[in-house]
Amino acid sequence: MALIEQEVSITTKYGRMPGFAACPDEPGRFPGIIFYMDAPGYREELCNMARRIAKQGYFCILPDMYYRLGTVRFDLPRRSDKMSAVVMAAMRHITNADVVDDTAGILGFLDAQDKCAPGPVGCVGHCMSGQYITTVAAKFPTRFAASASMYGVGIVTKEEDTPHLLLDQVQGELYYAFAETDAHVPDHVIPDLNAALETSGVDHEVQVFAGTEHGFQFAERQVYAPVAAEEAWSKLFDMWARRLK
Repeated sequence: MALIEQEVSITTKYGRMPGFAACPDEPGRFPGIIFYMDAPGYREELCNMARRIAKQGYFCILPDMYYRLGTVRFDLPRRSDKMSAVVMAAMRHITNADVVDDTAGILGFLDAQDKCAPGPVGCVGHCMSGQYITTVAAKFPTRFAASASMYGVGIVTKEEDTPHLLLDQVQGELYYAFAETDAHVPDHVIPDLNAALETSGVDHEVQVFAGTEHGFQFAERQVYAPVAAEEAWSKLFDMWARRLK
């Protein structure tokens, strides 16, 4: 399938946020999908994943969430402990409140696009963005019809803005995929998340993929687990098809 793709600029409360957008090069309008990045940041690997989403019949926007720091690009093949410390610092500078503000701008951007269908949208977040998809699904309950977290972190915390306490505000469907081995997800998180989801009554699925590690859906990483990755993709596309098409 041929795609229309371009680098874009999204207006937010803070300023101009760069991003990548892709949709089918076909007649019609396509449901919007926000693809929230993982901690290593905006890169071609994520743009390729956005293209895969677009080929399923969506208008996918991948925002550069580190734009408050300027232009941040990590040379991941040469990743070292020192680089990892910088990645973690970049990740920690974003707050849930920042992402809510940015998402308002992203929704405004989508609403202005001729190729993006009006109304409900979907989203997916990897790693650090598991907390963000949960937060925005609650803060924009009439806009987010289907939201997914892939090995997300920060979903259940002791902080005042912990996303799992917002679940009773969510109106859309939620999908959480976790790795079996993930040092970034403490043991209590999945049971606490399950309890909060059941209490909220929101439509949801929580899935733990046996034999996987954090980051298993990224084809360019050593931890890539193709069978689990494809199952997670299928669950994601099935949910979006149910809720958005």
